[in-house]
Amino acid sequence: MICSLTLCLSAQGGDTPPPFPTENEVFYQSGEEVLRIRVCSERMIRFTKHTSMQFPKESDLIVIRRDWYPVRFTMDHRKDGLALHTDSLCVEVSGSPLRVTISDRRGEVLYRECDYLYLEEEDKTTPRNVCTLFPDDHFFGFGERMDALDQRGRKLYLNCELGKGPKPAVGGKDILRANYCPVPFFMNPRGYGLFLHTAFPTEWDLGWDHRQQFTYGTNGGTALDYYFIYSEDMYTLLSDYNGLTGGNPMLPKPAYGLHVGTYSGGTWKNEEKTSDKYPVELCRRLRAEGIPFDLLWLDSTWRYFNATFGNGGASFEWRETFKDPQAMIDSVYAMNVSMMGLHIRAIMDNGTRLTLLDEARRLGHVHPEASVNGVVNFFRPESVDWWWDNAVMKIASMGIKFVKTDCGGVLRFTEEARPVNGFQPAELHNLYPIAYAKVPYLKFQEHNNQRGLNHTREGYAGVQRYPFIWAGDWGSEWQWFEPVMRGGLNMAMSGIGYWSHCMGGFEQYSPHDTDLYNRWVQFGMLSPMAILFSMDHPRYHEPWTYGEEAMQNFIKYDSLRYALLPYMYSNAYRLYRDHRPVMSALVMDHPKDENTYQISDQYMFGPSMMVCPVTTKGALSRPVYFPGGDWYDFWTGEFVRGRQYKSFLTPPDLMPIFIKAGAIIPMQEAMQYVGEKPVDCIELFVYPQGESAYELYEDDGTSTDYEKGVYAITRIQSSLTGNQWSLSIGKPEGKFTPTAHRYAVKACLEFEPQTVMENGKVLPRLTGVEDLIRETGWFYDTELNQLHIHTQTDNTKDISMQING
Repeated sequence: MICSLTLCLSAQGGDTPPPFPTENEVFYQSGEEVLRIRVCSERMIRFTKHTSMQFPKESDLIVIRRDWYPVRFTMDHRKDGLALHTDSLCVEVSGSPLRVTISDRRGEVLYRECDYLYLEEEDKTTPRNVCTLFPDDHFFGFGERMDALDQRGRKLYLNCELGKGPKPAVGGKDILRANYCPVPFFMNPRGYGLFLHTAFPTEWDLGWDHRQQFTYGTNGGTALDYYFIYSEDMYTLLSDYNGLTGGNPMLPKPAYGLHVGTYSGGTWKNEEKTSDKYPVELCRRLRAEGIPFDLLWLDSTWRYFNATFGNGGASFEWRETFKDPQAMIDSVYAMNVSMMGLHIRAIMDNGTRLTLLDEARRLGHVHPEASVNGVVNFFRPESVDWWWDNAVMKIASMGIKFVKTDCGGVLRFTEEARPVNGFQPAELHNLYPIAYAKVPYLKFQEHNNQRGLNHTREGYAGVQRYPFIWAGDWGSEWQWFEPVMRGGLNMAMSGIGYWSHCMGGFEQYSPHDTDLYNRWVQFGMLSPMAILFSMDHPRYHEPWTYGEEAMQNFIKYDSLRYALLPYMYSNAYRLYRDHRPVMSALVMDHPKDENTYQISDQYMFGPSMMVCPVTTKGALSRPVYFPGGDWYDFWTGEFVRGRQYKSFLTPPDLMPIFIKAGAIIPMQEAMQYVGEKPVDCIELFVYPQGESAYELYEDDGTSTDYEKGVYAITRIQSSLTGNQWSLSIGKPEGKFTPTAHRYAVKACLEFEPQTVMENGKVLPRLTGVEDLIRETGWFYDTELNQLHIHTQTDNTKDISMQING
């Protein structure tokens, strides 16, 4: 490795730099201001502006990568600044005030700062960068924003909160400002991303006050610390951002199934109606109705509410209506529920027998500066261990395998609060939800000896390391349906891949709307995580409470999710390996197509499926925008050319889904729970066009061995030329050995085959699809233009198929 030497320059002059410096770090001083430049890579550069060489303390809860290889760059020291060149970028720095301009290697300006200032000039705090707003600038990301995808022309305030503006009739959140999970990161389709590295609240004026300028900075602090990332590909920008703040780990395989939450028969103010019998009967009914599900959690009414903090505290003591909680847990697991969890809060409370709040206060395990004297200090290792050993182990020892960490934004401070360990109170507020999610995720991972899982509401940049986030308490009204979807897409563009929402909404004061429920379920089953939960009492959102049609709709899309598990699980590995979201906005694949910039009622589910939920009450049709490329209707096989709008019928049980031409989608038989029976056949839905490929991922589904490379990849390749199509399915490669399974192929093929060969052997043509259940061969459906093949060879050998027209 090349040795590092710090290079210091100033606006008044300095040593001439070597022609090819190998150092990653440069300091430039202009008057009282210091700019630190760290060249992380040829495409990523970090800038830190401060009033001295003593830079503020950094938290390891946000950025986790600090080891950078030396980067080769050149630098010119100019009279009015300096110019720094990597293989991809040119950075020009001007002084008085400090300003940065960044161009690509073609000389096109990507980013230009016009001014640098402090809103609190006297003490040099609350810094701001003022930048040129180019005509084709657009801004995507910023965490769980419900208001818009492209934030150009808007003003944003990012802080972990519910919003302080006007609240709707249903629910208590200001949707224009609510940020359960703010992330100070955006991507610009012009070719760059910007991450403002801070835990302070941030403000972004993206053309609201001035049409030719955008401004951003922190509310507090003396430094402005930001990473500039260059790429014309938005997935690469996102990958580089995740490389800084951490990736999304693989979850236990059953977690990709359906999660069911319940208030155990009684919501708030109806706690006396709860019982340990209700969760058991709920699971029994779900199994009896044939509704696939894998995880169950009990929300807050499982525990005793003390008068001190009420439902806002966590006593970790079972409510008196739960007569035998251990028998309940055992009964739930006996019905093949994979993981059972409980809702908790970050505020400790006393029970009738346990005095955890008193002990936490006496032993110093509550945060010393918090405005509420009961918030567990998850920043302190001793407090973390005490919390786990004395609170969580009381339920983990009974078989509880995860918790729902609600209300991560609870750490607030009085005006007199002092800094703690070098961090200001405003910083600790946004760091707290990460620490709160991290602790049970890692502790349960160790205790269960399997991959971690944590179900949390609030977050900040970096929380993706401890998944997953859900959208919080949005009302069961049509006006919130598409905004919730928008929030999920913004989360995906902010590096948080595992996100979900309460199907049908969380709380409802008006009469139940079956149409809304059905449409929300359709969307929910094709979300990164699928959750059935609500606060309504006593009806809740179990599908049978909406009638038979709702039941059938629920089972149809729930079963589709379980059938798509090989596709979803492979995409989850891509999320872990490449940081590609499971759910992504169309702009991610089409950054130059402005038609996609505000489309939030269509999204990609994995690389190949475009999902188009119906978001209008009573709609029996909806228009769909098809970006570049060709597409197929998932339900009918209809071929659709890209770059057009087209309307489709949407009867109540149908949500439009379209498949990208060239796609290969692995599926399996739907099951009642993950692992119900061996997967002895993988179905490959293929939409041949030119050359295309897919990697089927398999591992043990439970351990963290995948991090050590213990998994298998099956490479599937499709090649279509005229009336000849070939499909090759390789043997699994890797350290993991999957169970043996055969393949069933269904391909949308415009020509009728004359011969189908497998590994050089001609397969017999059968008279109908039903014959494929009993014997190997092929059948071509002339009405649907679909070819069906059952292979003779299983996955222990390479398979080469040749189809000739």
